[in-house]
Amino acid sequence: MTAMVDGLTPLAAGFCFGEGPRWFEGLLWFSDMLGEAVHTLTVSGSMTTLHLPGHAPSGLGFRPDGTLLIVSAERRVLLAYDGESVDVVADLSAVAPADLGDMVVDHHGRAYIGSQAFEGGVILRVDPDGTVGVVARELDFPNGMAITTDRHTLIVAESIGRRLTAYTIGAGGDLSDRRVFADRLDGPPDGICLDAEGGVWTAMTLAHRFERIVADGHTGHVTHCIDIGDRAAIACMLGGAADRTLFMLSSSDVYPKRLIGTRLSRVDTVIVDTPGVAAGQYRR
Repeated sequence: MTAMVDGLTPLAAGFCFGEGPRWFEGLLWFSDMLGEAVHTLTVSGSMTTLHLPGHAPSGLGFRPDGTLLIVSAERRVLLAYDGESVDVVADLSAVAPADLGDMVVDHHGRAYIGSQAFEGGVILRVDPDGTVGVVARELDFPNGMAITTDRHTLIVAESIGRRLTAYTIGAGGDLSDRRVFADRLDGPPDGICLDAEGGVWTAMTLAHRFERIVADGHTGHVTHCIDIGDRAAIACMLGGAADRTLFMLSSSDVYPKRLIGTRLSRVDTVIVDTPGVAAGQYRR
C-alpha cells in the first residue's frame, strides 16, 4: 500500500525554473535555469543569489574541498565557484550529443553529468584534473542522479524511458553492470535523491507528484506519494533538521522554454520518516 504524505509547507517562490537541488553547509542550493542564477535557501526561506549571466545552470554538486560545481546546460561546460569567482573547468561540447542536465559528484570529486538526448543519451565523467570521458551510453534522456551511501552504485532517472537505472561504480570511477532499479514508472522521472533505507525520492513530472520508490524486481514499489496538484514535479532533495526535510521544486509547466520571463517556480517542504544520507554527494 502506498502512503500519502501530508503537511506540504511553502518555503520560497519568485524564481523562473528551479533544478538540481543540493543540501550543503546548512543551506539548500539550487539552479534557476532560465533565471541564469544559483540560489541558496535557509530553512526559514531566506534566499541569496549567485548570478550567472549567459549561462543556463542545471546540475549542481560539491567537491570535497567545498568548491561548487555547476553544469552550464546549453554551453555544455562545467563551471566551478570557489566563493569568489566562477571559472570554466571542463568543456564537454565535443563529447555531449545534447545539452547537459543533472549531475552528481562523488567523494573523490568526480562529476557524473547527463547529456540529455531523447535517444542515445550519455553520462559523462569529469575528473578533478579536468579529464572528460563517456562512462555510459544509450540512455533515454538521462536526468536526476544519485550515488548510494556505500559508494558502489549510481542511480540515474531515464525520463523518456520512465525508469530508474543502476550502474556499479568501479574503483577508477567507470560505470558497469547496467541494470533496472525500477521500471514502468507513473510518469517521466526527473530529479531524484536517496534516503538512509535505500528509497529513491523521485520527481514524477507529468504525474504531478513526488514518489518514494524502492527496488522490487524490475518494476519497483512506490511506498509514499506526495500530490502537488496541477504543478509539474521537477526535483527534490533531503536535508534540514535531522535530514528529514524533503525539499520539492515544482513549476507551472514541465517545459522550461514556456516559462521564459516568468517567476512561477517554487520550493515546498514536507517532513518524512526516513532521513537522507550523504549518498555519494559530499555533504557536511
